[in-house]
Amino acid sequence: MPVVDIPGSKSITARALFLAAAADGVTTLVRPLRSDDSEGFAEGLVRLGYRVGRTPGAWQVDGRPQGPAVPEADVYCRDGATTARFLPTLAAAGHGTYRFDASEQMRRRPLLPLTRALRDLGVDLRHEQAEGHHPLTVRAAGVEGGEVVLDAGQSSQYLTALLLLGPLTRKGLRIRVTDLVSVPYVEITIAMMRAFGVRVDREGDVFVVPPGGYRATTYAIEPDASTASYFFAAAAVTPGAEVTVPGLGTGALQGDLGFVDVLRRMGARVSVGASGTTVRGTGVLRGLTVNMRDISDTMPTLAAIAPFADGPVRIEDVANTRVKECDRLEACAENLRRLGVEVATGPDWIEIQPGVRGEGAEIASYGDHRIVMSFAVTGLRVPGISFDDPGCVRKTFPGFHEAFAELRGRPENGVQA
Repeated sequence: MPVVDIPGSKSITARALFLAAAADGVTTLVRPLRSDDSEGFAEGLVRLGYRVGRTPGAWQVDGRPQGPAVPEADVYCRDGATTARFLPTLAAAGHGTYRFDASEQMRRRPLLPLTRALRDLGVDLRHEQAEGHHPLTVRAAGVEGGEVVLDAGQSSQYLTALLLLGPLTRKGLRIRVTDLVSVPYVEITIAMMRAFGVRVDREGDVFVVPPGGYRATTYAIEPDASTASYFFAAAAVTPGAEVTVPGLGTGALQGDLGFVDVLRRMGARVSVGASGTTVRGTGVLRGLTVNMRDISDTMPTLAAIAPFADGPVRIEDVANTRVKECDRLEACAENLRRLGVEVATGPDWIEIQPGVRGEGAEIASYGDHRIVMSFAVTGLRVPGISFDDPGCVRKTFPGFHEAFAELRGRPENGVQA
């Protein structure tokens, strides 16, 4: 039974780095994700004057509740959305002038609901070019706190950034949310804040965060559930194949583990235990209609295996996937059409008909790691698939292609191409 060692969660690693930097004392992060995104976040902290010690199995961060150690800094956020949204928020709690820029891809991604909220809290924040996008400069003088209104309908990261900021403000925060997507990611944030000594209360649409700061701790990073989805899907599309991911079980923080419930509905055999999750392909893959608002990062994974179902697969309520690293709805549709699959899309949905009527094709990655990893699963059933930018997986899983090739090559209950 193949057991797959999935790297640490990108979402949890980013939050843990923020919390460790803000906490009073030295925090040890066990098994953090080592990828372009997380290395970029750690480098950003170093540019802001935080000490980050990195060894292969653990990172140590010297927290600074008072904010960055340097009075001014230029920080390059690479492609990382969490880096680009969380670090300016962290810097705002300090004192100094901090400039943030990012890759062309990240410059295109929206930021305005968060920067509006920060300005409403008195933060001097200026976008240098396009309003609501990087590059930007924060002239920080601490944050008083109080009540603020936020639209988190595009990204839950806006709300997470403000929640993380709350304990660093002088009065605490009351965040009134008018719309919210990807709720499980917010629940990750709240659970992690609790581990660092802060309790967040929720009163309907209002999140209440007390002042008082964070306590340093030792924090273990669980495997990335979004990344695990490709390996679970690989088992589901291969009759008799079985994949187990240890460390992702009944107590997992990440909502994206809910993807295995979708595979169960489609006919795969799924077992979620205390120490891990196992998916086994049964030879049955049923079509279905599914709302993926709360697990939208796994939408491309489902889209990539949808042609092998016995009926149409319709994925709904995923408008926010249009403002990720690329427009993921259209990227999936385009690549499926290249394979001869019949696809229709709407503002927040995609419907995929069964059957692949073409040979393999070159998949357009749009620089998006999740598109490449998803269509690697399609390649288990469709020979001749290649990628225009296979290396973009370094964003979250630099060793993905090697790990996937190893999985394909295992003969005993393994996933066979």
